[in-house]
This record gives sequence, C-alpha cells and structure tokens, in this order.
Amino acid sequence: MSYALSRPPLLQRSSLLMLVIGLHVIIFLLILAAKTVIPQIMEIPLVVDLLQAPEPEKEPEAKPLPMAKPVPLKPHRTPTPKAPAPVIEATQSTTPAPAAPIATPPKAEPEAEMPQAAPPAEPVSAARFDADYLNNPAPPYPPLSRRMSEEGKVVLRVSVNPQGAADSVEVRTSSGSTRLDDAAVNTVKRWKFIPAKRGESAVQSWVLVPIIFKLEH
Repeated sequence: MSYALSRPPLLQRSSLLMLVIGLHVIIFLLILAAKTVIPQIMEIPLVVDLLQAPEPEKEPEAKPLPMAKPVPLKPHRTPTPKAPAPVIEATQSTTPAPAAPIATPPKAEPEAEMPQAAPPAEPVSAARFDADYLNNPAPPYPPLSRRMSEEGKVVLRVSVNPQGAADSVEVRTSSGSTRLDDAAVNTVKRWKFIPAKRGESAVQSWVLVPIIFKLEH
C-alpha cells in the first residue's frame, strides 16, 4: 500500500507568499515612518521675578550715659603743729674756744723727668754683588740645555754674611729648567759680595740675584 503526499494548490501558495511580502512591506514602512518623526520639545518660558534685597538692619545707636555731677570734696584742714620756742640759757662757759686749724701749704712734688729722645737710627746699606772689582764669573751654559735650546730667567735668594760670602743660596723664581737653576746656584755659591752695613758695621743680610740664560741666534 503506497501513500502519496498531497501538495497545496498553487493559488493558495501564491496568496500566502503575497501576504508575507505585504507584511514585510508594512513593517518596513512603519520603520521608516518612525525614523522620520521628529520629536518636538515644548519650550516653556522661564519667568524670573526680581526680588529686592532686604535692607540691612541698622545697628541701634549707642546713647551716651548721663554723666554724674562730681560732688566737691571739702578740704580737710589738719592743724599745724606749733614750733617749740627756743630755750635761752643764762650761764656762761669758762672753757676757751678751740683754736682754728692752720692750713699748711702742700709739699711740692718733684718734677717728672722728661723721656730722652731716642737716638736716630743708623742708615742701612744693602749687600751688593755687581761691583766690577769682585770679578764674579757668569754661570756656564749647560751643554744639554744648549742643545735643547732651553732659556729662562732664574732669581736666587742669597744670604750674605758680614765677611761678604754666601752662606746659603735658594731658588726664589725658577727658570723652568732644573739644569739652568742648578748651574746658577752652583756658580753664585762661589761669588763674593759687598756685605750690608748698618752705619759703619757690616751685618748679615739677604740679597736677590737675577740670572738670565739666553742663547745667541
């Protein structure tokens, strides 16, 4: 036994299709109409009433208090004591009155001795090394310094004794080269000097000796 499925008639299917399409069209039109509706906002006028500011309360004025009239005070009189009357004695004294002291002149103090003026200081002459008769030789130019073209000025500080010899020689200002400084120190140690004098006496002193090392070009 066989079963056959019955198909709906063609008219019924076409009507259903048209119904579905119509529903979709209506829904689409409703969506468009909802989008095109512009909401209207009611404008409500804003009414503002201006109120006057309340006047500030006035502070109560302070009334001056009535001044009490001063009551005059009666001066109180104190009785003034009476001065006692002096007593006069009639008796006479037999003792003589003491003699007045005799003023004696003050003793003269010895005059202070005036300080004697200090004697004037004796003139002092500085030591010298540049006299011609001293025959002080010039320091030799070190050969290595000559080859290296070393030049410069050295200032020596020399202590000269009263005999005119150099007790010590120090480098006050270097020439920049140890060889040049040593050559100057070793030479000046053998120099002779004219000692410094205070008046006629020779004294110990210091003297500065400048020495210049310069090559001939």
